[in-house]
Amino acid sequence: MSHLFKDGNIGKMSLKNRIIMAPMCMYSSDNSGEIKPFHHYHYTSKAVGGVGLIIVEATAIEPRGRISDLDLGLWDDKQIKKHKRLNKKIHLLGAKTAIQLAHAGRKSQVIDTVPIAPSSIAFSEILPYKIPVEASIKDIKEIKKLFLEAAIRAKYAGYDAIELHAAHGYLLCEFLSPLSNKREDIYGGSLENRCRLVLEIAKELKKKVDLPLMVRISAHEWMKKGWSVNDSVYLCLKLEEIGVDCIHVSGGGNQSNPDNMPKIDDLYQVNEAQEIKRALKKTPVIAVGLIKNAVQAEYLLKNKYCDFVAFGRALLRNPNLAFELAKDLGDTKEINSSYQRAF
Repeated sequence: MSHLFKDGNIGKMSLKNRIIMAPMCMYSSDNSGEIKPFHHYHYTSKAVGGVGLIIVEATAIEPRGRISDLDLGLWDDKQIKKHKRLNKKIHLLGAKTAIQLAHAGRKSQVIDTVPIAPSSIAFSEILPYKIPVEASIKDIKEIKKLFLEAAIRAKYAGYDAIELHAAHGYLLCEFLSPLSNKREDIYGGSLENRCRLVLEIAKELKKKVDLPLMVRISAHEWMKKGWSVNDSVYLCLKLEEIGVDCIHVSGGGNQSNPDNMPKIDDLYQVNEAQEIKRALKKTPVIAVGLIKNAVQAEYLLKNKYCDFVAFGRALLRNPNLAFELAKDLGDTKEINSSYQRAF
Protein backbone atom coordinates (compact mmCIF):
# COMPACT_ATOMS: atom_id res chain seq x y z
CA MET A 1 0.00 0.00 0.00
CA SER A 2 1.12 3.56 -0.70
CA HIS A 3 1.97 5.99 2.08
CA LEU A 4 -0.98 8.17 1.04
CA PHE A 5 -3.56 5.48 1.70
CA LYS A 6 -2.21 4.25 5.02
CA ASP A 7 -4.37 5.15 7.99
CA GLY A 8 -3.15 7.74 10.46
CA ASN A 9 -4.00 9.58 13.65
CA ILE A 10 -4.30 13.19 14.72
CA GLY A 11 -4.61 12.96 18.47
CA LYS A 12 -7.41 10.49 19.20
CA MET A 13 -8.91 10.99 15.72
CA SER A 14 -8.26 8.06 13.37
CA LEU A 15 -8.20 8.74 9.64
CA LYS A 16 -8.57 6.14 6.91
CA ASN A 17 -5.94 7.82 4.72
CA ARG A 18 -3.57 10.81 4.62
CA ILE A 19 -5.74 12.91 2.29
CA ILE A 20 -7.11 16.11 3.80
CA MET A 21 -9.43 18.66 2.30
CA ALA A 22 -7.92 22.05 3.07
CA PRO A 23 -10.28 24.70 4.45
CA MET A 24 -11.31 27.02 1.63
CA CYS A 25 -13.67 29.96 2.04
CA MET A 26 -16.65 29.46 -0.25
CA TYR A 27 -18.49 32.73 0.48
CA SER A 28 -21.83 30.97 0.16
CA SER A 29 -23.67 31.82 3.36
CA ASP A 30 -25.38 35.12 4.15
CA ASN A 31 -25.50 37.55 7.04
CA SER A 32 -26.80 34.77 9.29
CA GLY A 33 -23.51 32.89 8.99
CA GLU A 34 -25.45 29.63 8.76
CA ILE A 35 -24.79 26.44 6.81
CA LYS A 36 -26.71 26.50 3.51
CA PRO A 37 -27.72 23.72 1.10
CA PHE A 38 -24.64 24.55 -0.96
CA HIS A 39 -22.37 23.51 1.91
CA HIS A 40 -24.06 20.11 2.18
CA TYR A 41 -23.42 19.36 -1.49
CA HIS A 42 -19.94 20.88 -1.43
CA TYR A 43 -18.63 18.92 1.55
CA THR A 44 -20.51 15.63 1.20
CA SER A 45 -19.25 15.29 -2.39
CA LYS A 46 -15.68 15.19 -1.04
CA ALA A 47 -16.70 12.57 1.53
CA VAL A 48 -18.22 10.40 -1.21
CA GLY A 49 -14.97 10.92 -3.11
CA GLY A 50 -12.85 9.27 -0.43
CA VAL A 51 -11.21 12.15 1.47
CA GLY A 52 -10.02 11.12 4.94
CA LEU A 53 -10.53 14.44 6.74
CA ILE A 54 -12.62 17.40 5.64
CA ILE A 55 -11.72 20.73 7.26
CA VAL A 56 -14.71 23.02 6.98
CA GLU A 57 -13.85 26.52 5.83
CA ALA A 58 -12.93 29.47 8.07
CA THR A 59 -15.86 29.87 10.46
CA ALA A 60 -16.10 33.09 12.43
CA ILE A 61 -16.29 33.26 16.22
CA GLU A 62 -18.19 36.57 16.08
CA PRO A 63 -19.96 38.55 13.33
CA ARG A 64 -17.17 41.14 12.95
CA GLY A 65 -14.70 38.26 12.72
CA ARG A 66 -15.97 37.26 9.29
CA ILE A 67 -13.83 37.92 6.23
CA SER A 68 -16.98 38.82 4.31
CA ASP A 69 -20.73 39.02 4.85
CA LEU A 70 -21.01 35.56 3.23
CA ASP A 71 -18.83 33.63 5.68
CA LEU A 72 -19.92 30.82 7.97
CA GLY A 73 -20.18 31.45 11.69
CA LEU A 74 -20.38 29.55 14.95
CA TRP A 75 -20.91 32.45 17.33
CA ASP A 76 -24.43 31.48 18.37
CA ASP A 77 -25.95 28.31 19.77
CA LYS A 78 -28.64 28.59 17.09
CA GLN A 79 -25.99 27.80 14.47
CA ILE A 80 -25.12 24.42 15.99
CA LYS A 81 -28.07 22.51 14.55
CA LYS A 82 -27.15 22.92 10.88
CA HIS A 83 -23.48 22.13 11.50
CA LYS A 84 -24.60 18.97 13.29
CA ARG A 85 -26.75 17.95 10.35
CA LEU A 86 -23.81 18.44 7.98
CA ASN A 87 -21.50 16.38 10.19
CA LYS A 88 -23.95 13.48 10.34
CA LYS A 89 -24.08 13.32 6.54
CA ILE A 90 -20.30 13.45 6.17
CA HIS A 91 -19.74 10.80 8.85
CA LEU A 92 -22.21 8.43 7.20
CA LEU A 93 -20.07 8.71 4.06
CA GLY A 94 -16.90 7.65 5.87
CA ALA A 95 -14.96 10.89 6.37
CA LYS A 96 -13.94 12.71 9.54
CA THR A 97 -14.54 16.43 10.02
CA ALA A 98 -12.76 19.40 11.53
CA ILE A 99 -13.78 23.03 11.60
CA GLN A 100 -11.44 25.97 11.19
CA LEU A 101 -12.32 28.55 13.82
CA ALA A 102 -11.28 32.01 12.73
CA HIS A 103 -11.32 35.73 13.29
CA ALA A 104 -10.53 37.94 10.30
CA GLY A 105 -9.09 40.82 12.32
CA ARG A 106 -8.01 43.73 10.12
CA LYS A 107 -8.81 41.75 6.95
CA SER A 108 -12.53 41.76 7.67
CA GLN A 109 -14.55 43.47 4.95
CA VAL A 110 -17.91 43.03 6.62
CA ILE A 111 -20.18 45.96 5.80
CA ASP A 112 -20.92 48.46 8.59
CA THR A 113 -18.33 46.90 10.93
CA VAL A 114 -15.10 48.37 12.23
CA PRO A 115 -12.47 45.60 12.31
CA ILE A 116 -10.28 44.88 15.30
CA ALA A 117 -6.55 44.14 15.24
CA PRO A 118 -3.48 44.06 17.49
CA SER A 119 -2.56 47.53 16.21
CA SER A 120 -4.40 50.21 14.28
CA ILE A 121 -2.74 49.39 10.96
CA ALA A 122 -4.82 48.72 7.84
CA PHE A 123 -4.05 45.62 5.79
CA SER A 124 -3.62 47.80 2.72
CA GLU A 125 -3.49 51.53 2.04
CA ILE A 126 -4.43 50.95 -1.60
CA LEU A 127 -7.04 48.20 -1.48
CA PRO A 128 -10.38 48.97 0.22
CA TYR A 129 -9.56 47.81 3.76
CA LYS A 130 -10.68 49.75 6.80
CA ILE A 131 -8.35 51.05 9.50
CA PRO A 132 -8.92 48.70 12.45
CA VAL A 133 -9.32 49.65 16.07
CA GLU A 134 -6.52 48.44 18.34
CA ALA A 135 -7.70 45.68 20.66
CA SER A 136 -7.69 46.52 24.35
CA ILE A 137 -6.76 43.95 26.99
CA LYS A 138 -10.49 43.64 27.67
CA ASP A 139 -11.06 42.95 23.95
CA ILE A 140 -8.36 40.28 23.98
CA LYS A 141 -9.97 38.54 26.95
CA GLU A 142 -13.29 38.58 25.09
CA ILE A 143 -11.69 37.16 21.94
CA LYS A 144 -10.21 34.27 23.94
CA LYS A 145 -13.64 33.61 25.41
CA LEU A 146 -15.26 33.66 21.97
CA PHE A 147 -12.78 31.11 20.58
CA LEU A 148 -13.48 28.80 23.51
CA GLU A 149 -17.25 29.13 23.21
CA ALA A 150 -17.12 28.46 19.46
CA ALA A 151 -14.95 25.38 20.07
CA ILE A 152 -17.48 24.04 22.58
CA ARG A 153 -20.24 24.57 20.01
CA ALA A 154 -18.12 22.69 17.47
CA LYS A 155 -17.98 19.71 19.80
CA TYR A 156 -21.75 19.79 20.30
CA ALA A 157 -22.13 20.00 16.52
CA GLY A 158 -20.29 16.70 16.10
CA TYR A 159 -16.94 17.78 14.70
CA ASP A 160 -14.08 15.34 15.22
CA ALA A 161 -11.43 18.04 15.58
CA ILE A 162 -10.84 21.78 15.68
CA GLU A 163 -8.41 23.84 13.65
CA LEU A 164 -7.30 27.17 15.09
CA HIS A 165 -6.70 29.64 12.24
CA ALA A 166 -3.46 31.50 12.91
CA ALA A 167 -2.45 31.94 9.27
CA HIS A 168 -2.97 34.14 6.21
CA GLY A 169 -2.98 37.51 7.92
CA TYR A 170 -6.11 37.06 9.98
CA LEU A 171 -6.33 38.15 13.60
CA LEU A 172 -4.13 35.57 15.33
CA CYS A 173 -1.57 35.79 12.53
CA GLU A 174 -1.58 39.58 12.91
CA PHE A 175 -0.58 39.21 16.56
CA LEU A 176 2.38 37.01 15.58
CA SER A 177 3.99 39.43 13.12
CA PRO A 178 6.22 42.32 14.20
CA LEU A 179 4.94 44.24 11.18
CA SER A 180 1.25 44.12 12.08
CA ASN A 181 1.71 44.03 15.86
CA LYS A 182 3.26 47.21 17.29
CA ARG A 183 1.85 46.78 20.79
CA GLU A 184 3.88 47.68 23.88
CA ASP A 185 2.06 45.45 26.38
CA ILE A 186 2.35 41.72 27.10
CA TYR A 187 0.92 40.88 23.67
CA GLY A 188 3.49 42.82 21.65
CA GLY A 189 7.19 43.46 21.22
CA SER A 190 9.19 40.29 21.80
CA LEU A 191 8.59 37.03 19.95
CA GLU A 192 7.40 35.50 23.22
CA ASN A 193 4.82 38.26 23.68
CA ARG A 194 3.60 38.14 20.09
CA CYS A 195 3.02 34.39 20.38
CA ARG A 196 1.20 34.76 23.68
CA LEU A 197 -2.38 35.02 22.39
CA VAL A 198 -2.15 32.00 20.09
CA LEU A 199 -0.62 29.93 22.88
CA GLU A 200 -3.17 31.07 25.46
CA ILE A 201 -6.08 30.17 23.20
CA ALA A 202 -4.55 26.82 22.25
CA LYS A 203 -3.96 26.01 25.92
CA GLU A 204 -7.57 26.83 26.82
CA LEU A 205 -8.94 24.70 23.98
CA LYS A 206 -6.75 21.75 24.95
CA LYS A 207 -7.78 22.09 28.57
CA LYS A 208 -11.51 22.61 28.17
CA VAL A 209 -12.56 21.01 24.86
CA ASP A 210 -12.09 17.28 24.48
CA LEU A 211 -11.27 17.30 20.77
CA PRO A 212 -7.98 17.05 18.86
CA LEU A 213 -6.60 20.51 18.16
CA MET A 214 -4.81 21.52 14.98
CA VAL A 215 -3.24 24.92 14.39
CA ARG A 216 -2.80 26.40 10.94
CA ILE A 217 0.08 28.83 10.56
CA SER A 218 1.75 30.88 7.87
CA ALA A 219 5.32 29.62 8.14
CA HIS A 220 6.51 33.01 6.91
CA GLU A 221 4.83 36.20 5.74
CA TRP A 222 7.20 36.76 2.81
CA MET A 223 8.67 39.94 4.23
CA LYS A 224 12.41 40.37 4.87
CA LYS A 225 11.80 41.82 8.34
CA GLY A 226 8.59 39.97 9.12
CA TRP A 227 7.46 36.67 10.64
CA SER A 228 9.95 33.97 9.64
CA VAL A 229 10.31 30.19 9.52
CA ASN A 230 12.54 30.37 12.59
CA ASP A 231 9.74 32.19 14.41
CA SER A 232 7.34 29.46 13.29
CA VAL A 233 9.62 26.76 14.67
CA TYR A 234 9.64 28.57 18.03
CA LEU A 235 5.83 28.81 18.03
CA CYS A 236 5.34 25.20 16.98
CA LEU A 237 7.63 23.88 19.71
CA LYS A 238 5.59 25.86 22.25
CA LEU A 239 2.36 24.49 20.76
CA GLU A 240 3.78 20.99 21.03
CA GLU A 241 4.53 21.58 24.73
CA ILE A 242 0.87 22.53 25.22
CA GLY A 243 -0.22 19.29 23.55
CA VAL A 244 -1.51 20.58 20.20
CA ASP A 245 -2.22 17.54 18.03
CA CYS A 246 -1.19 18.76 14.57
CA ILE A 247 0.44 21.71 12.78
CA HIS A 248 -0.93 22.74 9.38
CA VAL A 249 1.78 24.65 7.49
CA SER A 250 0.77 27.31 4.97
CA GLY A 251 2.28 30.73 4.22
CA GLY A 252 1.78 34.40 3.45
CA GLY A 253 -1.36 36.48 3.61
CA ASN A 254 -0.36 39.10 6.18
CA GLN A 255 0.90 41.72 3.73
CA SER A 256 -0.85 43.10 0.67
CA ASN A 257 2.48 43.64 -1.13
CA PRO A 258 5.14 41.26 0.23
CA ASP A 259 8.73 42.13 -0.65
CA ASN A 260 9.99 38.54 -0.58
CA MET A 261 7.24 36.76 -2.48
CA PRO A 262 8.15 33.21 -3.57
CA LYS A 263 7.28 31.85 -6.98
CA ILE A 264 3.80 30.37 -6.55
CA ASP A 265 4.35 26.98 -8.13
CA ASP A 266 3.80 23.32 -7.34
CA LEU A 267 4.91 22.38 -3.80
CA TYR A 268 5.99 25.94 -3.05
CA GLN A 269 5.44 25.59 0.73
CA VAL A 270 6.62 22.06 1.45
CA ASN A 271 10.18 22.93 2.49
CA GLU A 272 8.80 24.97 5.37
CA ALA A 273 6.57 22.07 6.40
CA GLN A 274 9.61 19.77 6.43
CA GLU A 275 11.66 22.20 8.49
CA ILE A 276 8.91 22.42 11.10
CA LYS A 277 8.40 18.64 11.09
CA ARG A 278 12.12 18.09 11.72
CA ALA A 279 12.01 20.44 14.71
CA LEU A 280 9.03 18.75 16.37
CA LYS A 281 9.42 15.64 18.47
CA LYS A 282 6.08 13.92 17.82
CA THR A 283 3.44 16.34 16.54
CA PRO A 284 2.27 15.48 13.00
CA VAL A 285 2.45 18.07 10.23
CA ILE A 286 0.13 18.78 7.31
CA ALA A 287 1.67 20.15 4.11
CA VAL A 288 -0.43 22.25 1.74
CA GLY A 289 0.05 24.48 -1.30
CA LEU A 290 -0.44 23.46 -4.94
CA ILE A 291 0.03 19.76 -4.30
CA LYS A 292 -1.65 18.37 -7.38
CA ASN A 293 -1.05 14.69 -7.99
CA ALA A 294 -0.22 11.27 -6.57
CA VAL A 295 3.49 11.39 -7.38
CA GLN A 296 3.91 14.65 -5.47
CA ALA A 297 1.84 13.55 -2.47
CA GLU A 298 3.58 10.19 -2.19
CA TYR A 299 7.02 11.80 -2.46
CA LEU A 300 6.23 14.22 0.39
CA LEU A 301 5.09 11.45 2.71
CA LYS A 302 7.83 8.99 1.79
CA ASN A 303 10.55 11.60 2.31
CA LYS A 304 9.07 12.89 5.58
CA TYR A 305 8.17 16.40 4.51
CA CYS A 306 4.89 15.87 6.32
CA ASP A 307 2.53 13.31 7.80
CA PHE A 308 -0.63 14.33 5.93
CA VAL A 309 -1.27 16.08 2.62
CA ALA A 310 -3.93 18.76 2.19
CA PHE A 311 -5.47 19.44 -1.20
CA GLY A 312 -7.38 22.61 -1.96
CA ARG A 313 -7.87 23.70 -5.56
CA ALA A 314 -7.36 20.14 -6.79
CA LEU A 315 -10.42 19.05 -4.80
CA LEU A 316 -12.46 21.96 -6.09
CA ARG A 317 -11.70 20.77 -9.60
CA ASN A 318 -12.28 17.11 -8.87
CA PRO A 319 -14.33 15.91 -5.87
CA ASN A 320 -13.22 12.34 -6.70
CA LEU A 321 -9.53 13.26 -6.54
CA ALA A 322 -8.83 10.59 -3.92
CA PHE A 323 -9.99 7.86 -6.32
CA GLU A 324 -7.74 9.27 -9.04
CA LEU A 325 -4.81 9.27 -6.63
CA ALA A 326 -5.60 5.68 -5.64
CA LYS A 327 -5.59 4.59 -9.28
CA ASP A 328 -2.27 6.30 -9.97
CA LEU A 329 -0.69 4.67 -6.91
CA GLY A 330 -2.09 1.21 -7.65
CA ASP A 331 -4.38 1.25 -4.61
CA THR A 332 -7.51 0.51 -6.64
CA LYS A 333 -9.21 -1.21 -3.70
CA GLU A 334 -9.50 2.27 -2.15
CA ILE A 335 -11.85 3.33 -4.95
CA ASN A 336 -15.53 3.11 -4.00
CA SER A 337 -17.06 0.16 -5.84
CA SER A 338 -19.76 2.39 -7.30
CA TYR A 339 -17.06 4.43 -9.05
CA GLN A 340 -14.49 1.79 -10.04
CA ARG A 341 -15.74 1.49 -13.62
CA ALA A 342 -14.78 5.16 -14.13
CA PHE A 343 -11.15 4.51 -13.18
